[in-house]
Amino acid sequence: MEIPIELVVSLSAILFGIGVVGALVRRNIIVILMSIELMLNAVNLAFVAFARMHGTNDGHVFVLIVITVAAAEVAVGLGIVISLFRNRDTTNVDDVSLLKW
Repeated sequence: MEIPIELVVSLSAILFGIGVVGALVRRNIIVILMSIELMLNAVNLAFVAFARMHGTNDGHVFVLIVITVAAAEVAVGLGIVISLFRNRDTTNVDDVSLLKW
């Protein structure tokens, strides 16, 4: 049984929307990074759905690229979070602004 493309794209849009809301509303850096990961996974789902619909492997190649970028983002982002937590003792975005005196 094949799932209709409309359902997969709507699920992808819902996941992306949840990620956007999480990134804009929450103040914790770790939650913001998880929301960005959720948005990237929603895009991956849409890529795979459209690749399957068109019968090509182009979407799968883009998914591999997005996964690579997401892994690099996690490595760099968590390194920055750990460094900020060690220096400032907080992961709140409002408290770690480096431009304030």
